[in-house]
Amino acid sequence: MTLDGRVAVVTGGGRGIGRATVLAFVQEGARVAFCARTKAEVQKVAREAGPGHLGLWDVDVARGEDVAAFARNVVEELGVPDVLVCNAGVALRAPLEQTDEAAWDLVLGVNLRGTYVCVRAFLPGMRARANGRIVCVSSIAGRQGTAGSVAYCAAKHGVVGFVRALAEELRGDGLQVNAVCPGSVDTAMLAPEFAPGMPPEEVARTIVWLAGQAPDSLTGACIDQFG
Repeated sequence: MTLDGRVAVVTGGGRGIGRATVLAFVQEGARVAFCARTKAEVQKVAREAGPGHLGLWDVDVARGEDVAAFARNVVEELGVPDVLVCNAGVALRAPLEQTDEAAWDLVLGVNLRGTYVCVRAFLPGMRARANGRIVCVSSIAGRQGTAGSVAYCAAKHGVVGFVRALAEELRGDGLQVNAVCPGSVDTAMLAPEFAPGMPPEEVARTIVWLAGQAPDSLTGACIDQFG
């Protein structure tokens, strides 16, 4: 599928992998809608993207009402998306005994519930058109366990299971659902804890490939990516 003139939606588009993905889609000629929590970040990426795209802030992907409003704005401004990238995420590292319920709910809420809420909001329109690509950003933490990251690993393992199950649910409906599982990426979210990894633009390249040039038969895949 060529991305020229297509509508692509990216959550968590204010920085890191999300920002890189927004700009990569713009380079491919897509019309891009993206969201984040922080106004300044969204405005900065919007300036980089140029006119003709839609950036919205104060969108908490774990809140159904926020995502529903975002989805309405996207459809009204740009139309039903051809591509949905569920990228918004948060990481909190602590041993289990120091992970209270609020921290657990935050990590599971943004990473896993946010993926579910966003797909559920956009899926009816994409399914009715019987054409589209959904790409979810998981992590290598969704493939293996890491000490001090119980909540994050649980959330990202959940994203992998979500992708595999949804791919089967939508098989034959003209939609492909896949995931990217990056290792260490040079982003603000990981910088305090990990040495810099691969540039976020590398992950964005994989997302754009899954959204456009990957074969229609590729669905339910979870691609590990390391620098």
